[in-house]
Amino acid sequence: MSVSLLRKGLELLETAGESTPRAKKAASASQPNKQSLKKSMRRKKWLGSGRNQATVKGKVIKSAVEEYRKCQAVDHFQENLQYMMSSQFVTDNTVTQKVLAQNRGRKARDRPREEAKKKPEGTVFTEEDFQQFEREYFGGAGAV
Repeated sequence: MSVSLLRKGLELLETAGESTPRAKKAASASQPNKQSLKKSMRRKKWLGSGRNQATVKGKVIKSAVEEYRKCQAVDHFQENLQYMMSSQFVTDNTVTQKVLAQNRGRKARDRPREEAKKKPEGTVFTEEDFQQFEREYFGGAGAV
């Protein structure tokens, strides 16, 4: 609390409690002298100048905290989430997947890994094909 506020509060208490004889003696004993009058006149002149203390030559002094808060990004996630959850419109799953794929990013680390299609390990030839090849290649007995 500032000293001036305390002083004003005490003055209000003195004026409210002057009905007691003790307060009357104190009020009569405290006659203002020249020095206290000059001081009070200076204070009144300084306070009553009508000039806003927040301005200096027409420029408004801005609070650093207000400037910091103004420059901070505002998170609207919770508000948007409530709006989306309360909405009755539900998008199709394919549309949702397209939007997610578009917003995922272009970097390799942002893309999901695509599984390589595994080829079956079996052969294309059947047992009959091997037997036919063996007959044709090693075929007749007197062919040499």
